[in-house]
Amino acid sequence: MRIGAFGRSDAEIDLLVRGMRSGIAVVGFGYIGTVIGAVLADRGWPVTGIDVRQSVVDEINLGKSTVAEPGLSELVANNVRVGRLRATTDFSAIADNDFVIVNVGTPLGPDYEPIVDDIKAAARALGEHLQPGHIVILKSTVPPDTTENLVLPILEETSGLRAGVDFGLAFCPERLAEGQAIQELLSIPVVVGAVDERSARACATLWRHALGVESVIVENPRTAEMVKLADNLWVDLNVALANELAKVCDRLGMDALQVIEAANTMPKGGHPVNILRPSMGVGGYCLTKDPWFVNHLGESLGLDLAIPRTSRNVNDTMPAYTYGLLKQLLADQGKAIETSRIAVLGIAFKNNTGDCRLTPTKYVVALLEESGCELSIHDPWVGVEDAVTVTNVPLTADIETAAEGADALVVLAGHRQFHQTPLSRLAELVSAGCVFLDGRNSFDPAAVRAAGFVYKGIGR
Repeated sequence: MRIGAFGRSDAEIDLLVRGMRSGIAVVGFGYIGTVIGAVLADRGWPVTGIDVRQSVVDEINLGKSTVAEPGLSELVANNVRVGRLRATTDFSAIADNDFVIVNVGTPLGPDYEPIVDDIKAAARALGEHLQPGHIVILKSTVPPDTTENLVLPILEETSGLRAGVDFGLAFCPERLAEGQAIQELLSIPVVVGAVDERSARACATLWRHALGVESVIVENPRTAEMVKLADNLWVDLNVALANELAKVCDRLGMDALQVIEAANTMPKGGHPVNILRPSMGVGGYCLTKDPWFVNHLGESLGLDLAIPRTSRNVNDTMPAYTYGLLKQLLADQGKAIETSRIAVLGIAFKNNTGDCRLTPTKYVVALLEESGCELSIHDPWVGVEDAVTVTNVPLTADIETAAEGADALVVLAGHRQFHQTPLSRLAELVSAGCVFLDGRNSFDPAAVRAAGFVYKGIGR
């Protein structure tokens, strides 16, 4: 008879986890699932990725991943090669793993309500193969009470087992930023909200030994679910603050980054003030979605919340604001945007990633296309399939070809590759009086101006 992790003594679980005598199943091998699975495998754990998409499973088993996260492809290739990482569509594979980590998507519906269909499907498939001793950890971003009021009943009904008695159940939100997900997975504390104390302690033991990070144990899953939403609402609102400061600084002719850096030296509430940096927009799967989760939650509770709508509305103005800056910048040089050649550098939603999900760059590019300007676009991180979700303009293969004859260089993603071509070389390629709009504030204004460009950043 199988004896799983849940139900063992704390000391036994500690020994089991220290010795990696169990396996870990990761359900949902998208962005976060692939990062978690590959990192755990690289730290010595036998990891089984479970995904309903056969193409994803086949790709992983060939040692490949299209997830554009620095260092991830190497982790996947190495650990598939040595046999620590494999993938399957068969949920019965959880039988060989004491820990099951669930990372499936929760997109927004037409009224900004969370769609939990994939969560339900994953819970049913898991429940059909759940055995006593399993510990199930949900990491998908979900509204409060999803773990206990949706996932738990489905698991219990389909398995005939009881959470907190026969199997462990916890919610541990994913809190990783793209571009540094591997580093953050191994450094950021994990929030644990479990249905009982034994589940919480088992999760804390897993994270301590498997990832080398401590856990922040909260009262229950619903509290942990709210933590993730609070984190992302804070980020979105903070960026909105930076963006509105940038607009004011633009009108006053001052540098918003100097204002922000100086403001951030003031201690408040035990920590320094921490205003983030302005940008041409906010994108990606979480920051554009989670504030609406919170807003929808407020509506369901009879509350009229202003902050989620405010942060989203402010940040959604930035693509059009950026386009307006470019139009004025060209006009100051006696040029019309309609007759200019514009080179866009970067269309991913974040620097040094190839992720184009909900990227704000799409709206800047759309405005440029509508203007009738001659447009070239270069992004070394983005593949053809992702590029067409942003624009029908074919990507230019290299930065020099994109920049040739340009009246404006528009940086919409501050990829490190853009810093590898000397500014002096780019200045040789562009037209006279070329403007340089730094939508990510990733370049040194003095260096850009010294190369002969007319520089403008967001709030700079």
